Amino acid sequence: MPTVRPFLKWPGGKRWFIQYHSSILPSSFNTYIEPFLGSGSVFFHLKPRRAILGDLNPELVASFQGIKDDWLEVERLLEGHEEAHTESYYYLLREQTLKINTQRAARLIYLNRTCFNGIFRVNRKGRFNVPVGTRDTIIFDDDNFNEMAQALEKAEIKESDFAPLINCATQNDFIFADPPYTVRHNINGFLKYNETLFSWSDQIRLADALSRARDRGAIIVSTNANHQSVRNLYQGRGFQMRTVSRFSPISADPDSRKQFEELVITT
Repeated sequence: MPTVRPFLKWPGGKRWFIQYHSSILPSSFNTYIEPFLGSGSVFFHLKPRRAILGDLNPELVASFQGIKDDWLEVERLLEGHEEAHTESYYYLLREQTLKINTQRAARLIYLNRTCFNGIFRVNRKGRFNVPVGTRDTIIFDDDNFNEMAQALEKAEIKESDFAPLINCATQNDFIFADPPYTVRHNINGFLKYNETLFSWSDQIRLADALSRARDRGAIIVSTNANHQSVRNLYQGRGFQMRTVSRFSPISADPDSRKQFEELVITT
């Protein structure tokens, strides 16, 4: 079956990984676990029968849940946003705080597709703060919210730190972990598109959690920064490491859009 196109463009998203390196992913497993959900590119590619999906970003989690619950309502709301779209409408909706998951999903998709450079970023108070961009297309020809909802039907979607989700993994479950790429000595951590900093101590917690899951028989594929501090963190833990290349198109300066190497850590 063909891959479902993710409904969000997400910094650090793994569409490139699916396109060039999907052979690294296992062909069979029990429950799929993704503790740093983002756009869910790997999840939508695999369309697993059972899944546990999580992230600390509440708007992201609500959006996946909204599509799962009532994709038709999300699509209807998006059609309304597309019809109403102007610069002033963008800023009006950007400042709103919504409570219903379908409304939150439509709002996030609308902002993601009309904001500057399609980048999701919030301030330390958790408020989306990207200015309006030049694009005005909200609904794409290849959007298939019905198929997205079908893929999400058997998935548990949780707003959670990564550790409890990884701790759920047992024999032959598959964990795909794509954390923020913090490296040692980066004492400021990394702003993970919400108000929560992902620090080097979180990298250590992640390595410990993945090691415990590996010992329980879980299958692990984790992407990370190709940096010596990260390699040292996983050295001697029984994982395999390899480097892969990606193209990073999300940059304000086109000259800086170039090839990057990333580290892939596997069992």
